[in-house]
Amino acid sequence: MSMKIRIFSLFLGLFMNPAAYADTILQGQQPIKDWESLYSANKLFRLHFFRPGNSNSRYLGIFYNLPSKSLNDEAVWVANRNTPIQDASGSLMIDTNGKLKITYSGGTIPSVFDSSPTASINSSATLQDDGNFVLTEVNPDGSMNRTLWQSFDYPTDTFLPGMKLGIDFRTGHRWSLTSWISKQVPSSGSFTIGGDPNGTSQLMIWWQGNVYWTSGIWRNGHFDNAPKLSNNHNASFSYISNENEKYLTYSVNKSDVGTHLKIHTFGFITEGQAAGSFGDCSLWGEPGAGCVRTFPHCWKDDDDFWYDSKTGDINGDSYRFDENNMSLFDCQDKCRQNCSCVAYASLTLNGTGCEIWSKYLSFFTSGSPSNREVYFLQTGRARKWWIWLVASLIGILVLPLVFSILCNFVQRKLRVKGINEAETHTLQNELEDTITPQSQYSKPRDKQDKKLKQVYFYSINSIAMATNNFAAANKLGEGGFGPVYKGTLPGGQEIAIKRLSRNSGQGLREFKNEILLIAKLQHTNLVRLLGCCIEGREKILVYEYMPNKSLDFSLFDPSTRELLNWTQRMNIIDGVAQGLLYLHKYSRLKVVHRDLKASNILLDHGLNPKISDFGMAKIFGVQESEANTNRIVGTYGYMSPEYAIKGIVSMKTDIFSFGVLLLEIVSGKKNYSSYHLERPLNLIGYAWELWMEGRVLEIMDSRLDNSSPKDEIKRCINVGLLCVQDHPEDRPSMTDVVYMLTKDTVQLPAPKQPAFFIESGARAREAKREISLEKNCTNELSLSVMEAR
Repeated sequence: MSMKIRIFSLFLGLFMNPAAYADTILQGQQPIKDWESLYSANKLFRLHFFRPGNSNSRYLGIFYNLPSKSLNDEAVWVANRNTPIQDASGSLMIDTNGKLKITYSGGTIPSVFDSSPTASINSSATLQDDGNFVLTEVNPDGSMNRTLWQSFDYPTDTFLPGMKLGIDFRTGHRWSLTSWISKQVPSSGSFTIGGDPNGTSQLMIWWQGNVYWTSGIWRNGHFDNAPKLSNNHNASFSYISNENEKYLTYSVNKSDVGTHLKIHTFGFITEGQAAGSFGDCSLWGEPGAGCVRTFPHCWKDDDDFWYDSKTGDINGDSYRFDENNMSLFDCQDKCRQNCSCVAYASLTLNGTGCEIWSKYLSFFTSGSPSNREVYFLQTGRARKWWIWLVASLIGILVLPLVFSILCNFVQRKLRVKGINEAETHTLQNELEDTITPQSQYSKPRDKQDKKLKQVYFYSINSIAMATNNFAAANKLGEGGFGPVYKGTLPGGQEIAIKRLSRNSGQGLREFKNEILLIAKLQHTNLVRLLGCCIEGREKILVYEYMPNKSLDFSLFDPSTRELLNWTQRMNIIDGVAQGLLYLHKYSRLKVVHRDLKASNILLDHGLNPKISDFGMAKIFGVQESEANTNRIVGTYGYMSPEYAIKGIVSMKTDIFSFGVLLLEIVSGKKNYSSYHLERPLNLIGYAWELWMEGRVLEIMDSRLDNSSPKDEIKRCINVGLLCVQDHPEDRPSMTDVVYMLTKDTVQLPAPKQPAFFIESGARAREAKREISLEKNCTNELSLSVMEAR
């Protein structure tokens, strides 16, 4: 093409698309093409498509447009970070529905613009001088009517002045930053920083979903673990906290354009003319303030190792992780989790994927096909000769004492090992009729086998392999029993693994109880136990994996509560009721669960409930209706008064817990919180007082829409209050509960005064005194509080 034609094309493009070099795109206007840009009014920011590094992928991003080239080269916001375009056919437009869209030759690219609502027929999008890209509804006279969507609500990895980091409690929306995978790949990485979902006034950094760093509480103008935020002269930080939202924000002078914070691919926050870096919890060196991390089992928390990089490639034994979303930091962690790893590197030149080596034959640089940065493990074994000399002399002088101590230690270890082996052998014998040995996996047993060997035995090696050696990234949570991990069997089946902690309040009795019970209980609303592992001091239970976690997460977490509509909540109520009815009446064993609560209700792919954790369950005889127990177990807030005070356990114990759970599902509130300013009124008491005043529907979760059936909700509250009545003989059976919940034509009786509805008075004090006589478990993270009398 000649120079004249190029110049003519340029002027024609400006004529056909006058907004291409302005700050605003209008609805119905020609799209912004791949080679065109939007500039903010004072040319401080620009928006255009870009190709990071040597990548062939193209993204739509916002950049600084300043004299400093170093600032201008890095995008501060990316619209389609996880869905790049592979050619230069991309364009940005506002469609006929008033929504921003990224289109290309193959159609429409999913992007963050998908979160924008449908607008009117007259809307526009403007790139502002603060870097915010705002979609607005425009009045006929050209004035702005309302903001429909803005990029500041969906930041990527950069925190600009005026942005927020925190939570909006009204909508459940979270403002957070997520790292890039690498400098050349803006896709969502493994680090995220945002507000504490529990509502405390602090920020948190998560790595692969686990807490990695905490800022500490905001006080006196700064976070405890990030004091540099308040000491900065370029930026003024403030933390806003009220009943509607909690967030960090900051402002700068007009002369300080370019000030920003960014979350690095290795998880720490870097400065951009704003403040010193913080949140650095790298796997080497001393962790900074606020770091929450654990080291892999084969490395100590010291400075006796580091990684040295070389450019080239290795000829040797390696293992590849092909996940494209793995960063170099994630790859380093894979190496550290493998005690035989000697080197690691990204799979690609753009810094994604992972390859680790257990040994290498040679390293080469010339003619290398990949020319990657390979990181080699270095250790501090090379000490000065005099250190070894001193150590040798000390060893000779104290050798007799060391030998004596070593002999005693070995004898004690052998004695403990003998006890552990005897204990394991005894437990395996007791469970012989329940557990199917691993060698029999491929030999299906007769369907009429009277022993019903439905629980399989797993070796500790198979469990370690399934969980990547109990990697922190696989950890789902932790309770009083110990940690729970997600695992994957060789065939691809996902499993949940509960590893009994040696310091757990739950012991062999609960472990054995759970195996024996679940092996004999089969119902769609009971969690399925797949197997167990009993080796040495390891006691492990293997369950089917529940992808939607537990009910308390879906019900009480601010970011997920809106996902449960009334139809789903009613399905959960019905499922739990059916599961309890089976335990109480239709199973081959008559079972009282004793620890029914929201955290023990797991949700599958379809949000169907499954009752879990039968370690505390009690089996009743056919003619037995109640029993006295010397060992009170369960969770305060869900325990019936006769059980908590007198140790009397019956089916009505579970009925009370179900009533509490029912009120929590309807209200979205926890029972043990306080709902009165002047006296400690719990959820049961709050519901009772509203019932007596004829205002009971006020307890309904505000997240439920107006189309929710009020009569059905009121019926559920009525049933819940019937279940938590003070005297057990007044409470309905599970048969009655299911009937009342499913038959909307049945007239329900009015409930009597519930138990523990106000935490005051002699009985409440007596209840607390009885329950706190002797504690077996004081772990704050315990899912179940075990009490003894």
